[in-house]
Amino acid sequence: MTKFSRRAFTAFSFASFVAVSACSTPQALRVDPDIVDARVDYTLTQLYQEYPNTRALSEKASGMLVMPLITEAGFGIGGSYGRGALRINDETADYYSTASATFGFQIGAQQYAHVLFFMTEDALNGFRQSQGWAAGGDLEYSIPDGGETFRAETTTAMAPIFAVVFGQSGLKIGATLEGTKYTRIIP
Repeated sequence: MTKFSRRAFTAFSFASFVAVSACSTPQALRVDPDIVDARVDYTLTQLYQEYPNTRALSEKASGMLVMPLITEAGFGIGGSYGRGALRINDETADYYSTASATFGFQIGAQQYAHVLFFMTEDALNGFRQSQGWAAGGDLEYSIPDGGETFRAETTTAMAPIFAVVFGQSGLKIGATLEGTKYTRIIP
């Protein structure tokens, strides 16, 4: 069994921190609206095909934040980053990035998509007016299995914000303390 020295662990942790920090540079915040919109359209098509009941959820929602690809990696210290668009009445209203930092027992990397459904006007307006919205207690999560049918139940319909995470690839193991922040970006 190979031992991981403190020096190697420190070097790897520092490299992970630098890599995650690079996600917030001005270069990383530039976005091509046409590319993001195409990815959002594809992601919604995939969501509706795999989980047809989410279409009814989207019709009830005041708005949806679609993050087509979020990349997450960690080894003790980690993070994630992705870009997407806020859709209101099937039109792109704004572009957003999401970033998180994690710390705890974790190892691996994965990619996934997620959609936040804002079920009330208050929830949507609170999100749009914030200076950097962080996912919190008003958020209900669903991670559907490939073989399961997703359904919006009564508790889902009453939640102000509902998130569906899907399309996972890769493997990440561990428990983390995570804070996800969404920030508006201007193309």
